[in-house]
Amino acid sequence: MTVVGFDFGTTNSLASVVIGNEVITFLENEQPIPSVVSFEGGKVEVGRKAHDKLTSAGLGVQGSTVRSPKTLLGREEQLIDGVRRDPVKMVEHVLDHVRRFVLQTKAGRDLPMDRVVATIPVNMEGHRRALLRQAFRQAGMSVVQFVHEPLAALYGYLRMSEGTSDLIRRYDGKLLLVFDWGGGTLDLTLCRVLNGLLVQVANDGTEEVGGDVFDEELRNEVEKRSRAEQGLGDDVEVLPEARKRLLHECEKAKIRLSDRSTWNVYVDPYYQDDKQSDLQVNLSRDDLQDIVGHLVKKGVARIERLLEREGFSTASVELCLATGGMVNMPMVKNRLDELFGPGRVHVSKRSASAIAEGAAWVAHDQARLHLAKNVELALARNSYMPLLQAGVEMPIERENRRERFDLYCVDPSDGHGKFSLVSPHRPGPRVLANDKRRPLCNMLLKVDGKAQPFRERLGLEVNIDENLVLTATAWSLNQKGKAVAEVHDLEFALATPGARNSWLNASLLGSDGEVSPNEPGDLSMRSNIAAREDVSLVPGEVLYRHNPYYFRVEQNPPQVQVEERLYYEPCAMCGRASNDPLCRCASLLASRQQPSGRLNA
Repeated sequence: MTVVGFDFGTTNSLASVVIGNEVITFLENEQPIPSVVSFEGGKVEVGRKAHDKLTSAGLGVQGSTVRSPKTLLGREEQLIDGVRRDPVKMVEHVLDHVRRFVLQTKAGRDLPMDRVVATIPVNMEGHRRALLRQAFRQAGMSVVQFVHEPLAALYGYLRMSEGTSDLIRRYDGKLLLVFDWGGGTLDLTLCRVLNGLLVQVANDGTEEVGGDVFDEELRNEVEKRSRAEQGLGDDVEVLPEARKRLLHECEKAKIRLSDRSTWNVYVDPYYQDDKQSDLQVNLSRDDLQDIVGHLVKKGVARIERLLEREGFSTASVELCLATGGMVNMPMVKNRLDELFGPGRVHVSKRSASAIAEGAAWVAHDQARLHLAKNVELALARNSYMPLLQAGVEMPIERENRRERFDLYCVDPSDGHGKFSLVSPHRPGPRVLANDKRRPLCNMLLKVDGKAQPFRERLGLEVNIDENLVLTATAWSLNQKGKAVAEVHDLEFALATPGARNSWLNASLLGSDGEVSPNEPGDLSMRSNIAAREDVSLVPGEVLYRHNPYYFRVEQNPPQVQVEERLYYEPCAMCGRASNDPLCRCASLLASRQQPSGRLNA
């Protein structure tokens, strides 16, 4: 069954599909469909008609019009012209509009258009992903798999290049940077090609320097220059709807100045003035750079910070793949050339559709996401226990990957067990204990502060769901404490056609680090493996469930197992938990002297 690639962008959306061995992108008048919905007069309008009602470049609610309802996901409701509206329903309107547009085209007329590979920004939170999936479902489409936007763009670039296999071999082991600068967000992804896998090394994203911010600054400066040239003060009013037209002209100027040296911005009428009502400003490329150059510097600086954070230099990057509408600005391209050299910068000629086309190729190849880096638990004495290994296949629609672990609390004296989930900076399963780690989440769990070391049993479950969100749940068996944390910023790998997938069955190589004293709250792995059949190795409370006769006096059970078993059993006389200061029956002391006393009570 055909699966469509769907790029639901912050400012624009579009869909692509691979038929045969050709990718088809569904553009409206050679342009993507604006991610805008309008409720003016109670009538719902979506796309270009809604976009023409905008009066400013910012995202969110503008009167009765919403630009990029995706940014509102996570809110319970949004007040628009006095009406409370559901952001999920707003997103559904945009998704359904794109779906209907595709089905009305000649190429898309016979598509089922009910299953998609959808792209998401690298920093999209887990609950917003779940709501986006819900909106797709309400629009009649199921999301087979989410893929990060820059990763999809890189996959599409490699698949649509001549000699894909040769290109993948050429970049094997090399560092690649995807620079995706669109109207709403700037996304960065550092990748390596390893054994045919496109592996994310690090991600970064921001909404502070999207193309819409450029448009807003350009519009404000053009009006300022126009007033100065005509001698108009701030008291001269602007005609209704005029700023909306100026905004569209500034968007056009930004695009035209990519291939022209000058452009005339003209809006007539504009001012409510008898002498001079029009606005006319001639802009050059130098003017454009003076107005928005600081935003370009701010965006490009994210690259340098990302590389510095990961310990790389610009010379380490073999390819910079630039996508998104903003990369067509000469000053952006020139700055990238300065950083990496013209030979290593590739500005996508299909920048507007690169992400959707990449998603379409992922769907066509049925490429599954794999975890790029281990997810580990920091243990006592500076060691790490792998919870999920790099290379493991990620869940798709209606799937989950769940693992459960048993642990000890080494030193519960402060009454807390401290769980720290980390991920190595090195991709792949073969990492060492002294490799640099990135913290993913921390959890604080209530434990029995009076328990002896290793008596308090702890549990940990990690689950990755269809939205690529990891949920960690920890609990204590005695105190019944519970802690939950969520991680959405994981790194992934995509298998290209012909990938050797050598990670999938690789084992973790590493060793314990330097030994340090136990700290309160330290954790230790609770090993359940033995080289011989010996019931004395079984925890007492576990053995009692299977063989209560083992604890009779004549069997002379080991004291440690008796204590383990009694630790989790309420007092036979008062029913309170072990170590409860309100227990006054001294049953614990009596049980230690006569193990069978409490058992037979």
